[in-house]
Amino acid sequence: MLSRREGIIPALEPAHGLAWILREAKNMQGQTVLLNLSGRGDKDVGQMMDILG
Repeated sequence: MLSRREGIIPALEPAHGLAWILREAKNMQGQTVLLNLSGRGDKDVGQMMDILG
């Protein structure tokens, strides 16, 4: 979502938090959620391509 809309590639380390938020968003109506993304995901692209093929 961030990559498509904003060009932001989250690093692997905080990406699980983003996945959780996206999965649970429907249960968080009216709540404020703060996620701190640290690191650069662009350095992980090659590693993920090796893993995923």
